[in-house]
Amino acid sequence: MALYNTQPASVTSIPFAKDKAEMPIQFGILGCAEVARKVSRSITLAPNATLYAVGSRSLEKAERFAAANGFPPSANIYGDYEAVLDDPGVDAVYMPLPTSLHLKWAVLAAEKKKHVLLEKPAALNVAELDHILAACESNGVQFMDNSMWLHHPRTAKIKELLSDPHRFGQLKSVQSIFTFLGDSDFLENDIRVKPDLDALGVLGDIGWYCIGAILFAAGYELPKSVTALAGTVFNEAGVLQTCGASLLWEDGKVATFTCSFEAHLTMNVTAIGTKATLVVDDFVIPFREDSAAFSAATQCSYNDLATGWKQMPSKHVVTTDLPQEALLVREFSSLVADIKRNGSKPEQKWPTLSRKTQQVLDAVKTSIDRELQPIEL
Repeated sequence: MALYNTQPASVTSIPFAKDKAEMPIQFGILGCAEVARKVSRSITLAPNATLYAVGSRSLEKAERFAAANGFPPSANIYGDYEAVLDDPGVDAVYMPLPTSLHLKWAVLAAEKKKHVLLEKPAALNVAELDHILAACESNGVQFMDNSMWLHHPRTAKIKELLSDPHRFGQLKSVQSIFTFLGDSDFLENDIRVKPDLDALGVLGDIGWYCIGAILFAAGYELPKSVTALAGTVFNEAGVLQTCGASLLWEDGKVATFTCSFEAHLTMNVTAIGTKATLVVDDFVIPFREDSAAFSAATQCSYNDLATGWKQMPSKHVVTTDLPQEALLVREFSSLVADIKRNGSKPEQKWPTLSRKTQQVLDAVKTSIDRELQPIEL
């Protein structure tokens, strides 16, 4: 793909073939949360994975979930979580559980030699995440959090631009925004607003993506300090509904993010370098399942009278035969298969990225708790 073509938009197509030579990785799902519907579909779409088992605290609920979400008739259906972990046919588990339950069930899954695909945020804090990661490492199982956008081929194309000193230059700033307007039922009843289930609220749910995008743009270099922004909003139970933070690095680059359950749907990332500006308007969930775009403004200037620009931003479209959530499952299953069949060690990239995101998230929460004081990392 020529990243700096002008109109029409440049297009990159990423095909994927189904590999029938190997038996697929068999997934068990712990819990029947709404997001599990999407992941069940992605397991079905991935060429190297299959739905094998599901467990809920209610057998009837698990049966209804399996019937509604494409589980094969042979799937094992259980009325508790641990039965899924005890099923010898389950290779890997996906956990869409409330964050407060991640530590217990992810550690237990690892101890039972099940590979762990964990919903984000990965944990309530980095200390809990360290226990989870230690259990995965000591038991030789793969860990990955469910940040789907990282697996879209657009993300790799964006990285090519950000990493090119001739085209993008030096990164100077990043802004990330993820907001949506929760209705009254969501704001009163969703697990993401309950202190005993997801105490991190909006920060954990969608702030995780904002922090992850900033770290991605910065090459996962941790900032020197993190300071929460004014304007934090809590619900009556003390759970975050709106928040943001600024991040500062040793070399002077800066970043800010805002996340909220109280504003119109927005998923924007802007990264500004010395030679170019990158804009992504749908970084978490692409506008279309089969393609995703970004724009790049390069070496721009305005005309002599400052009435317009000499160079216009260019749009770049990356197409894919599989949606990003299926690509995540495909990557995760490939890693699991390599461990299972070849005796390979778990890939450390994914737990490392999760831990860095959790570190910054913890710093934002601490800054909020300390009345917006800067927190050193």
